[in-house]
Amino acid sequence: MYPLTRFLCFAAAGAFTLSTASIPVRADEFFQNVGPVGPHDAILTTVGSKRLIAFYEPDGANCGLNVVMWDSADESGDSPARVRVSLIAHQTVHIDSADNKSINLQCGDDAETLTLVDTNKLVAAGVAQ
Repeated sequence: MYPLTRFLCFAAAGAFTLSTASIPVRADEFFQNVGPVGPHDAILTTVGSKRLIAFYEPDGANCGLNVVMWDSADESGDSPARVRVSLIAHQTVHIDSADNKSINLQCGDDAETLTLVDTNKLVAAGVAQ
């Protein structure tokens, strides 16, 4: 019985250590989750000097996207702006910050995922790579 108790203590300590390994060490470090994510899960990232949280709710085969952006240095809480948009499968929304930084979010097949898309991989319709 004693070895089992000791093992469970070590297992619990190891699980706690692993669960806290991705949490930022300092308060001024932001947690990042760049996805892809499923319904109701959040993408958390930085766009220039702005912080962004994006999540979606499935609406049939569409993504009911919600995005909130705010100034990273805002301590008063007065800077958040929210955008809501419905995306069909594979449709991308482009969001730009005031300092010319961009982020692109794409709805997956049948509203299964929301993904950050690399702008260098986007190609205009009808143009070959």
